[in-house]
Amino acid sequence: MDRFERPGDFSWVELQATDLEEAKRFYQEVFGWEYSETEMPEGVYVEIKAMGQPVGGMMVMPKGVPPGTPSHWMPYVTVKDVDEVAQKVEKLGGRILMLPTEVSGVGRFCVLQDPQGAVI
Repeated sequence: MDRFERPGDFSWVELQATDLEEAKRFYQEVFGWEYSETEMPEGVYVEIKAMGQPVGGMMVMPKGVPPGTPSHWMPYVTVKDVDEVAQKVEKLGGRILMLPTEVSGVGRFCVLQDPQGAVI
């Protein structure tokens, strides 16, 4: 079973960057990452590859993010049912920052905040 099938496993990580080209340059020099780019309706999505294997992605900070938000990494965790997880989060004192949403060809996700303020 791989990380995309094992509930509770960190499965992906994404950088939302204020300067995508600078971020690509920096991380390529630091870690030796390779990239492949895909044009999406909202802009370019950069897939990150380590030793030829996809490990994450990068994109320009999406519209709707509050002004002044710094570039940041967003980890993703595999779950069986995103809607069920969203309900648990609220019952346990967390907040849903982005409701469960479908990403065509990828699956469903949501963004949540734990009771201490950490976002995942």
